[in-house]
Amino acid sequence: KTIFAVVFGMGVVSGIVMSYQFGTNWSVFSDKTGPILGPLMGYEVLSAFFLEAGFLGVMLFGKNRVGEKLHFFATLMVAAGTLFSAFWILSVNSWMQTPAGYGLNEAGQYVPTDWWAAIFNPSFPYRFVHMVLAAYLTTAFVVGGVGAWHLLRNGADRAARVMFSMAMWMALIVAPLQVVAGDFHGLNTLEHQPAKVAAMEGHWEETIEGAPLILFGLPDDQRETTDYRVEVPHLGALILTHEWNGSLNGLKHWPKEERPPSAIVFWSFRIMVALGFAMMGLGLWSGWLRLRGRLFESRWLHGSAVVMGPAGFAAVLAGWVTTEVGRQPWTVYGLLTTAQSASPLEAPAVGASLVAFILVYFAVFGAGTYYVLRLMAKPPKSGGEDIGPARAAGITPGPALAAGREQQPAE
Repeated sequence: KTIFAVVFGMGVVSGIVMSYQFGTNWSVFSDKTGPILGPLMGYEVLSAFFLEAGFLGVMLFGKNRVGEKLHFFATLMVAAGTLFSAFWILSVNSWMQTPAGYGLNEAGQYVPTDWWAAIFNPSFPYRFVHMVLAAYLTTAFVVGGVGAWHLLRNGADRAARVMFSMAMWMALIVAPLQVVAGDFHGLNTLEHQPAKVAAMEGHWEETIEGAPLILFGLPDDQRETTDYRVEVPHLGALILTHEWNGSLNGLKHWPKEERPPSAIVFWSFRIMVALGFAMMGLGLWSGWLRLRGRLFESRWLHGSAVVMGPAGFAAVLAGWVTTEVGRQPWTVYGLLTTAQSASPLEAPAVGASLVAFILVYFAVFGAGTYYVLRLMAKPPKSGGEDIGPARAAGITPGPALAAGREQQPAE
């Protein structure tokens, strides 16, 4: 609970940067899109944040005061609040990626004409599912990494076994679902943001029949080419269009001023995908060892889980870099450019506020991260006792041994 409380507080504080920058660095964007995005972000506070904050105290401090059922209900409400928060925030971001249900008033602002279409815009369902699954996986691998760390130090630690087992179940089930969700999200992106997909894939020329999958290469925006390509014929078309001879537009299909920076998008996408498949591989590996009864004995698995502990964070960051850099030069795709959205401020003013935020948040998050890591280093607490060397090896004590243990005086 202490770790959750610290991380929750750090997350709340991080939101101040966004609200601050809306009014300073992105005032034109706020003015143009405020009639749509303002209410959506307000709903996030009213329906999600208040729900989380209202039940958080009960969850953290009320277990011995309100009873187990109400405490469990409060925990569920905090979880529901985070899900509602993701719903509204991703609806806002998705509207910026695939705007819908809007009109333009006399003041040049984008105003809602159909709230249902604006909230459930074309990319929102895919983005929401993809992000929520990513959050679950990130949490699972942090918990699994911590559990594995303690299993390496004490394989009989009951609480560490529970942590690791639950995390690996989550990895085994959710990671394959994430791959499927990512495929659907990719098809939706190809339909609504094809330039982003072309940058992700490193394609410059139009491929009429059977676009290859470029595994690796060095995209060059100046020369409009991807050097040192390692590619698999037709596989790109099969993945992106689900057709062996599917066609794909290259970045040259769009004017230079409408293309995203290809190198950043190309590599951030590959980092995200590689980490996603690595997480799925670890989940499948754990499932295989579980069937063989060796989930808690394989030090190779435990060591790999420790190394993969931060993988979810890295994959999420790489995914958001792909999403946000890939939509450039647009803030609202096809409607409002990033250059048009910025406030009329001089660079020194923006730089000063940025440096101030970096210094303050480096101190806050540095201290918070250090404290969380220290808490993680302590053995997890459990209501039960350690399993013991005999049961760790799969040996169940007989009745005589159990009776003898019960007769021993308490220490």
